[in-house]
Amino acid sequence: MTLDRARRPGPTVRARVHEHAAAGERRREDRLATEEPLEVRLAWPGAPPRRVWVTMRTPGHDFELAAGWLVHEGVADPASVHGVAYCTDEALTPDQELNVVTVTLAAPPLRDPGHRHAGSGSSACGVCGKDTVDEALATPRGPRWSGPLPAPDVVRSLPDALRAGQAVFARTGGVHAAGLATAAGDLLVVREDVGRHNAVDKVTGARVLAGASSAEACLVVSGRAGFELVQKAVAAGIGSLAAVGAPTSLSVRLATDAGLALYGFTSASRCVRYA
Repeated sequence: MTLDRARRPGPTVRARVHEHAAAGERRREDRLATEEPLEVRLAWPGAPPRRVWVTMRTPGHDFELAAGWLVHEGVADPASVHGVAYCTDEALTPDQELNVVTVTLAAPPLRDPGHRHAGSGSSACGVCGKDTVDEALATPRGPRWSGPLPAPDVVRSLPDALRAGQAVFARTGGVHAAGLATAAGDLLVVREDVGRHNAVDKVTGARVLAGASSAEACLVVSGRAGFELVQKAVAAGIGSLAAVGAPTSLSVRLATDAGLALYGFTSASRCVRYA
């Protein structure tokens, strides 16, 4: 397999592959989901930019990813996100260009974002960079959702609605998706990424940068309902989470404690409520 890697990759890259099947072998072009590092720096009045997080992500909606992560981690209030821009330091190498963003806050962060070291994580890790178990379990919480929740028949319709917005998945089969829906089942925003937690960060970030509330009736995700996704939904003030896959014991515990309605194994034919 060989990759045709563009200078500035988009969400997918071309690849030449050998396909082996019962009918024989053939060479063809394929599409892969792009995975690149993103470094997030944070600045506020009186403080120069500092690195606070590095993650592997699918390029696209990078500003939303950065803003959403800061809100979900309890580092920044949505109203304090003053601006986001790609870093233009002369010291950046060609590989770092468009892979480093700086978020500027209008006020100091709600907590120290760096601790002893900047957090880092793979595209599979939503709680990397935490120093202790207690810290990982200390979930930032937005206001509890007080609006209507989707009825079970609406919940069952959400995965198909989400799938219709998964353009990168249709081309590659290699990314997760998350969407924010109203109680009536209308999807307000859909985002994709190789990291399921990144997709959720992008959803919240899209709302924050649009000046809209991140709190809504339901978050629908294409994979399992792990602890980190429930954590982000609670931090954003979302009322329910519907996952295509299974929940974990800790995600059910957190959802129950936070008053988040949690559904697993969600499809057009059924859904299972756990909290």
